[in-house]
Amino acid sequence: MTTQNPQTLFDLTGKTAIVTGAGDGIGKACAMLLAAAGASVVVSDLDISKAEAVAQSITASSGKAIASACNVLDFNDLQKTVDTATDTFGSVNILVNNAGLGGGGRENPFNIDEAYVEKIYKINVFAPLQLSKLVVPLMQKSGYGSIVNITSMSSIDREANMCVYSSSKAALNHLAANLAHDFGPMGVRINNVGPGATRTAALARILTPELEEKMLRHTPIKRLGEVSDIARAVLFFASPASAWISGQTLFVNGGGDQTLD
Repeated sequence: MTTQNPQTLFDLTGKTAIVTGAGDGIGKACAMLLAAAGASVVVSDLDISKAEAVAQSITASSGKAIASACNVLDFNDLQKTVDTATDTFGSVNILVNNAGLGGGGRENPFNIDEAYVEKIYKINVFAPLQLSKLVVPLMQKSGYGSIVNITSMSSIDREANMCVYSSSKAALNHLAANLAHDFGPMGVRINNVGPGATRTAALARILTPELEEKMLRHTPIKRLGEVSDIARAVLFFASPASAWISGQTLFVNGGGDQTLD
């Protein structure tokens, strides 16, 4: 049996990564950590000012990054983001499909319409598929490819007023499981990371001490997640450390599900 330096298993030097929704929260943490591991990062976000701020933080720390404005609902924007990566850094080796929408317990089935359902599925399922299709040939040509989708614990939980978001994330799980068979022969892996309740700006808007206490009743590791917890799982899937893993969903949730009583 051969041994390998653990540091090289997570070394992304010479690799180029695209991270969508990277202006803040989980996407920002992923972009920062991938850059720290040596990757050149395209920081993609609907809000270009946020993307530029993250890219500047990376370059200020001696990393390589460039910002890209991207509405994942717009195929031309997706193509421009890929073009930014290839024009600036030469190729694409890693894709983190983080941009998403929906949930928050606001999906009363009697108050949502077809347009809402279509938008959520376009952002959470179709956009990751479209962007993956754009980058996989580049990954194949480069000889290294890893796609990581950010899904959710909601994809396996069962709760009221979450039907569209949850089912879209469940579809994303199964999409990756099947695309692994399409992309694997091309030398590209695809996996999902499913965050549990994670301290982001979105959670902060609704979190109260009482709500947190209820969540922790179902969490063996007695704290909520941090964006760094999710980014570390993404780094694992993006790196050579997971070279023989594809089509999998890893839930990062403190051992529990943070559902409410």
